[in-house]
Amino acid sequence: MIVSLATFAAVWSSWQQRPRVTIEHLLPALLRAGIRLRAAILAEDHDLTFRHLARRAGSRATLGVYEMTRVELLRDLFVWAYERSTQVYLAIKQDLAEPDPLRLAWRNVIKQSLREVITHPENDPISSIQRSVAERVPAPEQADVQALIIEELRRLHGGVLARYGLWPSEYAAWKVVQGH
Repeated sequence: MIVSLATFAAVWSSWQQRPRVTIEHLLPALLRAGIRLRAAILAEDHDLTFRHLARRAGSRATLGVYEMTRVELLRDLFVWAYERSTQVYLAIKQDLAEPDPLRLAWRNVIKQSLREVITHPENDPISSIQRSVAERVPAPEQADVQALIIEELRRLHGGVLARYGLWPSEYAAWKVVQGH
C-alpha cells in the first residue's frame, strides 16, 4: 500500500495527539459491561486467548480502543469470542465419555497389580493378578477388577510405563520372558 507523505503526516500527528489509554481507563468500562478482563486481552498479540479468533479482528478492536478511546468493539469481540469458546467447550464435553467408576475406585490396585506383574516376570501373570486382587478387593468386585487389570496389561506399551512406575528395561525383560 502506497501512502502519500501528507497522509502519513496527518495520521502521525493524530496518533501523537491521541489520549493515552491505560488498563486503568479500560477496566471500569469493561467491568460495567459484566466482563472479566484478563491481562491477555491487551497483550501484544491481541489473541484474547481464544485460538479461533481472527487476529485482524483483535487488532482492529484494540486499535479502536487506542485511537478512538472506545471499548465497545473490544468488549463485543470479547463477548463473541467467549460465547464461541463456551460453545466449543460444551461440544467437546458432550463428546467425552464418562469415566469408568470401577476403574476410578480401584486405580491404585490396578497400578500396583500391573507393576507386580511386570517387575516379577518369572510369575504367571494371571495367577499374580488373581492373588493381588484377592488380597485387596472385596469378593463381589474381584472379577470386574481382574478383567480391568488384564485389559490394562493387554494395552500396555512403552508410552504408558511411567503411569505405572515402570522402567523400559523392566518392561523389555517382561516381554522377553513372556515371549512377546
